[in-house]
Amino acid sequence: MPLIWRHHPVPPTVGVVLVMHGGEEHGLEPPSWLNPPLQRMRPFERALLRSPLGEGLGVAEVEYRCRGWNGERADAAVDAEEALAELVREVGSGVPVVLLGHSMGGRAALRVGGHASVAGVVALAPWCPPGEPVEHLADHRVLVIHSDHDRVTSPAESLDLAARARMTGTQAARCVIPGSDHAMVRRALTWHRLTTLLTGALLGAWPFPDPVAKSLTRTGSDLDGLDLRLPLWAGRR
Repeated sequence: MPLIWRHHPVPPTVGVVLVMHGGEEHGLEPPSWLNPPLQRMRPFERALLRSPLGEGLGVAEVEYRCRGWNGERADAAVDAEEALAELVREVGSGVPVVLLGHSMGGRAALRVGGHASVAGVVALAPWCPPGEPVEHLADHRVLVIHSDHDRVTSPAESLDLAARARMTGTQAARCVIPGSDHAMVRRALTWHRLTTLLTGALLGAWPFPDPVAKSLTRTGSDLDGLDLRLPLWAGRR
């Protein structure tokens, strides 16, 4: 099964974060042993484990069999679905799971985010091509974080997905980090802090920041508050 535990408390008293790294549009070969997209997610994992969520938080990764999405094969989503199913078998259906995905991994997280055990999805700079399905996300919570300077995945397309998801009954919000990049290197600390803040709120460890909480109360065609510029509560570094 494509599930690798990075921190595995038994039982996880807070919940579990399932991490999905980025990849490529096409590619049937396995990721390289260096796997830079995976390494890009490790600081997020460390930030989560250093947070007040603490030792009771489980952190696991999806190990992709292929480095690409590969069209209708949707290999990353297939691996994510299998990893999520294995995770739930191990920890039980009552443990909340947050899916944390970047780029192609964000697309995979969104694809499987309708699972009953999923407390919410945090999609970082997700790849959201036109027509990406959203109906399965109804009655779930989806939080997108994107830079307005991303030149790899489209900020306009992630906003469109969040809007379409809200119209199906999803509780959705998108946070914009100005002046960053797709690799989340510029303003990295802000990415880590904001991701930890939203993940902990999805797991019920603390309240959502007020702008996000208000956004999540709106559904249907009401798009007010959907697109949130970098909130002051996220920090400016």
